[in-house]
Amino acid sequence: MTTHFTDYAGPRITRFSWQLPLSVLLSAIVALFFIVAAIAPGVLATHDPFSTNLYRALQAPSWANWLGTDDIGRDLYSRIIWGTRQSLLIGIGAMAIALLGAVVLGFSAALGRRWLAEPVNRLLEILLAFPTLLLALLFVALLGPSASSLLISVGIGTAPGYARLVRAQALQVKQSGYVEAARALGHPWPRLFTQHIAPNVFRPLFSLVALGIGQSVVWASGLSFLGLGVVPPSPEWGALLEAGKINVTVAWWLEVLPGIAIVLVALSFTQIGRYIQQRAEGETR
Repeated sequence: MTTHFTDYAGPRITRFSWQLPLSVLLSAIVALFFIVAAIAPGVLATHDPFSTNLYRALQAPSWANWLGTDDIGRDLYSRIIWGTRQSLLIGIGAMAIALLGAVVLGFSAALGRRWLAEPVNRLLEILLAFPTLLLALLFVALLGPSASSLLISVGIGTAPGYARLVRAQALQVKQSGYVEAARALGHPWPRLFTQHIAPNVFRPLFSLVALGIGQSVVWASGLSFLGLGVVPPSPEWGALLEAGKINVTVAWWLEVLPGIAIVLVALSFTQIGRYIQQRAEGETR
């Protein structure tokens, strides 16, 4: 009798397919457009975003001004394009702050000693009791309205939710068989953390980055619309909404079109993030 042995190659990895769903492909195109607008707005803009022309104030969308003009004749399309950089930077920066806070709080709550883990867990419970917008409003009130305070406020406001995910994932990895085996083999704690715990905790978080950027843009624009973030004449999208609300009854495009830009960015990044998450989950099965 002949016995055949096969090498174990670990979990089966599905080959990546370049055939993206239509919704993901469209989301990628939209996201790429706004990324180009953030990096090189002059390539896409058709007018100077700060140039005024009172003779063309409150003009409806036309071939001369694709998305119309505001109350002092500035081209709305160009202002949206130039405002993309600030809006996306706030979203990306807020997400970075949120993830940094989430990693510190989540790991402290899951892996810290009792004297550290218990207070951190109680702090997370208190922060999670506050709605995200209310928590962000609190920090804006303390720091004052500006782009930097908006970035910090949204980042801190969204951090507790991500910290809870990091804590849950860290606890699951900590109790896993491979970590117990490595501990039984005498691996020191720094090696356990860097080679086994941290990589397996961070991997599921990568898909949350795209989701979080879109969410942060929405929160930041909402705060600016309330007059608590970036203020006019900045072309940041929330500031455009705040400036246009006075003339909303006679110039609908000043509210609707910047709002559509916010929705498109949020939807596109959310769709991309969900697709990455689905692919990651499918490849680890």
